[in-house]
Amino acid sequence: MSETVSQKEWRTAITSNQDGKILIRGYNLDSLIGNKSYAEVCFLLLKGELPNQNEAKMLDAIFVSCIDAGIAAPSSVAARTVFSGGNSLNAAVAAGVLTLGDAHGGAIEKAAKMFQDYLKGKDGLKESEIKDMAANIVDDALKNKKRLAGYGHKLHTVDPRTKRLLEVAEDLNFGGDFIKLAVYIADEFKVKKPEQKLPLNVDGCIAAIISDMGFDYRLGKGFFIIARSAGLVGQVFEEWMREKPFRRLAANLHEYDGVPERELKKQ
Repeated sequence: MSETVSQKEWRTAITSNQDGKILIRGYNLDSLIGNKSYAEVCFLLLKGELPNQNEAKMLDAIFVSCIDAGIAAPSSVAARTVFSGGNSLNAAVAAGVLTLGDAHGGAIEKAAKMFQDYLKGKDGLKESEIKDMAANIVDDALKNKKRLAGYGHKLHTVDPRTKRLLEVAEDLNFGGDFIKLAVYIADEFKVKKPEQKLPLNVDGCIAAIISDMGFDYRLGKGFFIIARSAGLVGQVFEEWMREKPFRRLAANLHEYDGVPERELKKQ
């Protein structure tokens, strides 16, 4: 009679935490501390194996590229406002993270899904075939008035983070079909819709790079959360140190545009 192996309700292949020993994907945490970087261990957590040197440098560059984007970003505003209301640092940072969604940080996931869907099962494409694919994608987007995630920016006509990430990717020999497709789509927009200013932004660039690194598109928001959480801690701490509680919008930043005062008729 074969022995039945019991399976507990909660299972994980990521971390084992026993008395005196913590294993991350089988590696003793003691041996990782001081020997592997934060980016390397993040890679290990998400992919199950340690990265090579180039993968580690690339992932580190990705995290740095979206670590913070200033006080005006919705996540920063939310985090600072929640702290200003008298809440703890962890509650305020959590509020900032909860602000990250399809319109703020979510473009990485959307763009990566698009790239991965188009290139699924199409290894070994010629350069001309990738260019034709990019042209078809842009033609379809313009014809059907579809907005492509990962393109365009409210502030930058050329996203400086994209430019630098592409340089790092080239230096580290990351230049696969996903990156080529992402760049060719931007080139097509320049030619076919120059007035709209639709550069490859940092979200689209990250989406292409993580796709070339073999990450599933569903980790897109995760990469942004990992990076931006550090920026949110900085934003909240600055709010704590520099500002008084209960911040209000200045009078010149808001107005009432409802109906004017009116009299309540007596019954």
